[in-house]
Amino acid sequence: MSTPFDLPFDEPETEGDPPAARAPARAFAVEARERVRAVYTVSELTSRIRDILETTFLEVWVEGELSNSRLWNTGHLYFTLKDGSAQLKAVMFRSDVRYLKFKPEDGLHVIARGRLSVYEPKGEYQFVCAHVEPKGLGALQLAFEQLKKRLQAEGLFDPARKRPLPVLPRKIGIVTSLDGAAIRDIIKVLQRRYPNAHLVVRPTRVQGEGAAEDVARSVRMMGRVRDVDVIIVGRGGGSIEDLWAFNEEV
Repeated sequence: MSTPFDLPFDEPETEGDPPAARAPARAFAVEARERVRAVYTVSELTSRIRDILETTFLEVWVEGELSNSRLWNTGHLYFTLKDGSAQLKAVMFRSDVRYLKFKPEDGLHVIARGRLSVYEPKGEYQFVCAHVEPKGLGALQLAFEQLKKRLQAEGLFDPARKRPLPVLPRKIGIVTSLDGAAIRDIIKVLQRRYPNAHLVVRPTRVQGEGAAEDVARSVRMMGRVRDVDVIIVGRGGGSIEDLWAFNEEV
């Protein structure tokens, strides 16, 4: 008489089944017993994700619409890039914000260059932006249009604010560079048209870093010169980048 102890531990082989058909089940059981689970802490996993993102996306260009744009008192710019299906949180640090030629506004379609990273305290991946430019309209042209619109809203272009120019100015102030052709052209024309005019020249940088501040400073100083009837602020031609000092507000 058979007892339960006489039964084999393995299931009986079915007659006709080849050994190869039964091998995977036994192999899987052995593998499952021997497998060791890799358990990460949240910090460890987040750190590994950050390493993967930062080494894979060292520099990427992203196109999207600006949203939730905000400049903090730290000087850092925070915003979101979005399209019809997704959004990407982004940050632009103060060291890069200072080179922006236009004001980032919600709704602008832009192209941005940067890298991907992870803000570990919140477990959020983000785009660290180094450069952003408006798509289509150039950054400088957009900045010019934004400034003109704002000054117009303040009423600074109102004809009532303009002062009449004297028909024959006796003392003329000139704010320009001594190195360019502009100063020679101005003097040549004035000598031909107003040979009796007294000219006062204030040498000024008209291009490059700090030129806008220098122009504004020279205009203020020229305004203190006694009996100056008009002030000419000028320079020679050039690209929009060369002329940009005359479009800045300081």
